[in-house]
Amino acid sequence: MSESKEYAIKIENLTKEYKMYDKKIYRLLEILLPRYQKHKAFKAVDNMNLEIEKGEILGILGKNGAGKSTLLKMITGVVIPTEGSIKVKGKISSLLELGAAFNMELTGYENIYQHGQVMGLTKEEIKAKEKEIIDFADIGEHLYQPVKTYSSGMFARLAFSCAINVEPEVLIVDEVLSVGDMAFQEKSITKMKEICKKGTTIIFVSHSLQAIKHFCSRAIWMQRGKIVMDGNTVDVTEKYQESMIDKPREEMVEQKKLQSAHQNNKNKSINIKKVECDKKEYKLYEDINISIEVENRKNINKYGVGIIIYNSKNEMVTAINTVRMEKYLDENVTQIDFKIKRNCLNEDKYYITISVCDEKVMFSYDKFEYAESFSIKVPKNSFGAPLSDGIYVPEYEVIEK
Repeated sequence: MSESKEYAIKIENLTKEYKMYDKKIYRLLEILLPRYQKHKAFKAVDNMNLEIEKGEILGILGKNGAGKSTLLKMITGVVIPTEGSIKVKGKISSLLELGAAFNMELTGYENIYQHGQVMGLTKEEIKAKEKEIIDFADIGEHLYQPVKTYSSGMFARLAFSCAINVEPEVLIVDEVLSVGDMAFQEKSITKMKEICKKGTTIIFVSHSLQAIKHFCSRAIWMQRGKIVMDGNTVDVTEKYQESMIDKPREEMVEQKKLQSAHQNNKNKSINIKKVECDKKEYKLYEDINISIEVENRKNINKYGVGIIIYNSKNEMVTAINTVRMEKYLDENVTQIDFKIKRNCLNEDKYYITISVCDEKVMFSYDKFEYAESFSIKVPKNSFGAPLSDGIYVPEYEVIEK
């Protein structure tokens, strides 16, 4: 980090080590007999050094078990490091443990005041922010009911509203927005962008590569407790995506498709009504036509529609979007047709995810995962071999001389 830059968080030689035991009795034996060492050391975070600048939006990528949550818990003080140091300038508001300062027996309204006091605000300061918090959470009369009666979505809305409206110097967000509906995600990202302009530092953990790429100013990729890559978001997300391991497909696809189909559509600004291919099976070099019907409920005048195509190994084959073409859709559009001309896809089964996004591809008004699928058939030679291996089949010729 440049000498002229001011850091919000400075981490030096940070390590968090846990003792792992094959049997419960081994833990007791170590306590009673210190020389009896039967544990295995597991470093959730391993000798990490990191500086985060004031006003920076840092995205953190990594698979489950990479050490992301442990790192964030140490930054917030929930977990004590085994070695190293963490210096934080300013007040931290964390969405790592949603509603950690909430009392489940109290009403939402009462918890607004309890949370504010935990964050160091006076009753007068909380009173001044009360309306903003209530309006942002938008949970209606549930505000005056015990929090234990809330759904996960209502709980997330209130907890996020409390956390983001206390004017923190550092805000930590860990996949919290996946709990809320599309409309709330849209509002939350807009709010975070606003507080960033005022100098708040944000640490953003998400499995959405698009969110990291377009929301964050910098990204790190964690693996086995270490930072394996630190740099601009495009480079880091692309390398991370390349490292993803293939997953079992059909069961996961059906689950995601059902989840998308049964989402509550009531609060969506733009709703994906229907996705359809003109055929279920295509030949090599045949045009693929994909039709998408949308319902623009709030008359949004500048948005985009994108298509992501995955193959059977969960590899992204292509991602196309009207925004990439600088083509923006308006309130009069009800159907969008994509034509993929002379497809060069190799023989496989392919899955289509549709997203309706804002003009910067920052967030989705709606997303339909694995909405449609199709297969490609490729001609084979007399030995049964296809024209080529890999993801696509180029048009080529051989010239003899």
